Amino acid sequence: MSDLRIPPGPGLPAGLVVPASELIERYSHSSGPGGQGVNTADSRVQLSFDIAASSVLDETQRDRLLHRLRTRLAGPVVTVVSTATRSQRQNRIDARDRLAAILREGLAPPSPPRRRTRPTKGSVERRLAAKRRRGEAKRDRSRPEAM
Repeated sequence: MSDLRIPPGPGLPAGLVVPASELIERYSHSSGPGGQGVNTADSRVQLSFDIAASSVLDETQRDRLLHRLRTRLAGPVVTVVSTATRSQRQNRIDARDRLAAILREGLAPPSPPRRRTRPTKGSVERRLAAKRRRGEAKRDRSRPEAM
């Protein structure tokens, strides 16, 4: 098994390399396509990464991942399962790609808070004018007042 390489992106200007020793791969029977081969081949791949015990993450990155991925974690471990194909090799590649995408997304800095804006003076005037026109049209449809 080789190291997991995460390409540069927001929050990772130099990228990240997770050593193979920090990744745990398990194989089992897949329930996906494959016919009789599914019963004999261990094509399902489960790839796990312990965020808290990782030596490649600094404290800020570790905290950010633990916070942003908290719904996906079992303790401090993020796990990806791949059963997309019959081939164990292809499933290993798919699981690694998905784990890299999850980590890259989790390490991205949070977006800046939304700044409140006010409607322009022209848009307020147009909205009020449209409301007046609509009210006049409704008033014109009503019954004429009795004299």
